[in-house]
Amino acid sequence: MIPRDTIDRVFSAAAIEDVVSDYVSLKRRGANMIGLCPFHDERTGSFTVSPSKGIYKCFGCGKAGNAINFIMEIEHCSYVDAIKILARKYHIDIEERELTPEEQQRQDDRESMFVVNDAANRWFQDQLWNTQEGQTVGLSYFRQRGLQDKTIRDFQLGYCPARGNQLAAYLKQKSFAERYISNDVNTKIGTGLCGVSENNGELYDRFRDRVMFPILSISGKTVAFAGRILKKKYDKDGKELPIGKYVNSPDSVIYSKTNELYGFFQAKQAIQKRDMCYLVEGQMDVLSMHQCGIENVVASGGTALTKPQIRLIHRFTQNITVLYDGDSAGIHAALKGIDMFLDEGFAVKVLLLPDGEDPDSFAQKHDASEFIEYIRAHQTDFIRFKTQLLAEEAGTDPIKRSQLIRDVVQTISVIPDRITRQVYIQECARLLDMQEDVLTRSVADLRLRRSEERLKSQDSPSDSTTPTSSPQTTPSAESLPAQIISATTPQTLTPFDMNMLNLLQVIVRHGEQLLQVDTEHSVPVGVYIIQTLQSDQITARIPLHQCILDEYWAHYAEQNFEAQRFFLHHPNTEIAQLAVQLIEEKYQVSTLFSHKSVTENVRRDIEPADDLEQLPLLTTRLLLEIKLTVVNEKIALTNRQLADPNISWNTTQQLLQLLPQLNALRSELCRCLGNRVINPS
Repeated sequence: MIPRDTIDRVFSAAAIEDVVSDYVSLKRRGANMIGLCPFHDERTGSFTVSPSKGIYKCFGCGKAGNAINFIMEIEHCSYVDAIKILARKYHIDIEERELTPEEQQRQDDRESMFVVNDAANRWFQDQLWNTQEGQTVGLSYFRQRGLQDKTIRDFQLGYCPARGNQLAAYLKQKSFAERYISNDVNTKIGTGLCGVSENNGELYDRFRDRVMFPILSISGKTVAFAGRILKKKYDKDGKELPIGKYVNSPDSVIYSKTNELYGFFQAKQAIQKRDMCYLVEGQMDVLSMHQCGIENVVASGGTALTKPQIRLIHRFTQNITVLYDGDSAGIHAALKGIDMFLDEGFAVKVLLLPDGEDPDSFAQKHDASEFIEYIRAHQTDFIRFKTQLLAEEAGTDPIKRSQLIRDVVQTISVIPDRITRQVYIQECARLLDMQEDVLTRSVADLRLRRSEERLKSQDSPSDSTTPTSSPQTTPSAESLPAQIISATTPQTLTPFDMNMLNLLQVIVRHGEQLLQVDTEHSVPVGVYIIQTLQSDQITARIPLHQCILDEYWAHYAEQNFEAQRFFLHHPNTEIAQLAVQLIEEKYQVSTLFSHKSVTENVRRDIEPADDLEQLPLLTTRLLLEIKLTVVNEKIALTNRQLADPNISWNTTQQLLQLLPQLNALRSELCRCLGNRVINPS
């Protein structure tokens, strides 16, 4: 592990303009520098570097961060690797601190498993190319499937012999520990290349008599294997044995099938360059399409898509076309995962190939230009595809048609962008011969229902995630799942989330500044904000936002803590990128107030946000606004509950007693905001 002071030395030495200039031609424009963005195609430079702030931001694609983030993005490497790259550039010695025994063991386990997988990968390839059996069985199979030798080598394909347990013998000869060759399902230690016989406890080859497809991580490390059987197996009585076509490595500490996509390492640069990803089912589909010239293609491996896989793609593009066989199974498979894609903000299209064709066979018959032209001519977006397909199946059956409409409405309701939702509502109303306002109300009801469910869970004491004063209980920000920063833009945030972002801006910009809470006491402004939110049982509703609060709470008491530097240099890329946005963007004027004079007061109070003299007023107003947002939500929820014809008498009486209290609280908050309260106490 690299010590914090070494990381700080790297940050201090790594001038952002110097780092970026190694990859981008920059020109001076005032206090900043500008160039063509390396992360997306553009003709007019929108990529801006701020030497004074030590950050970069592209106003075209939205990429932003510090020098470390830039190296991580451009080199597709980890945080630690980016630190080491810059340390070499600036001749800084990396002295990693001594790990605890537990940390050292975890690191040793992971590194040993990578070494074992790498050795096995090279051995499988050697068996394929340099043995009689490998050439006769494995290599001939790949060539019969139309693969060229270059493709076979590029994807590191291999072969595991049929007889004996030759891989097990080879790995033991190399002195690898048995715990890394096999697999413990409880600790997930071990690669699972070999199993352990129940009869004699000996190792046996898991992938015997199979052609091998190594699964590489995004950085190119071998994390697992898929092995395909080439011929049927029979017992001594001649009965066919039930053997799966594919055998995959078990889940381990370095591999989870829910997180990986086959071919992603080979495809990532093409995906980023073309801003498009093609998704197929199998390994052979990827290989054949890559060979014909379409390199931005990955495979789900025949399993249901997961959120981590979708978010992995989203790191490089938000445009995806799903290619499936033209048979019935392929058509219905295309419906799976549709809501997850749309919920993540993807622009998703579907291509159904002609009957009897799959991406593998189709790629064998066409070159890249022909294939891409066919895709452009025949692909359709997910919503239209689903609507047309289900409409054909439902026919004139009213029950099936009503279910169809519910399915389509459910799908449209998960789309985060309002304009896109409305466009699809109009299109579906035309396709289904429905009134547009009926679909609009149905979609709105579904979204409202989900919002109410989130609000109820927010109000539940058991779901509270208020910050704690113990750093040991604070979740690690580095372990957060990837958050899509584009999902935090004003177009997709609720008023509550926008108000929370305003508070986060205060914390990131001025978190260490002292705020006078009374005549005798002062506390850091970030502490005051979090304690106030905690006292009102208010927590962030977006995990990334809550993580900012938790990270501040865990570290604000450290010596020489500076919030802006801390968050800009944070090892979690998403936190650092959000910090850049919070530092660069202006505070958002609240839309809670319709009264002109109040709105003008709010604007006058928030505009001079960087002036520390205005910090008490700004902090107080933002806290009042978020409280008012919560109260407004509760009033709206109470009114909807009262309008429910199925509500009980007792519940009605309770709500009627609650509503005046909420309205009174709302009036008091509005009065405080209108009077421009300054004293935070």
